[in-house]
Amino acid sequence: MDGNKENVNPNAMSVDQAAKLLSSAARRQIPASQIADDIAAGAPSNTDGTVNVLHYAAWLLQEMQRGD
Repeated sequence: MDGNKENVNPNAMSVDQAAKLLSSAARRQIPASQIADDIAAGAPSNTDGTVNVLHYAAWLLQEMQRGD
């Protein structure tokens, strides 16, 4: 295993880590500020400020179904 790779826990990612992961998966830039704004708007986060990406993705899907 490459010693330069950062260990990431998908259950407790920093906002920056989540933005990098989601950007890679979506193949478009997801700014950390967007995730922070979502958390401020009610997206789930852990008590230490980290993000469970599965819970966050489920919240995003729920919000998309709600519509504007």
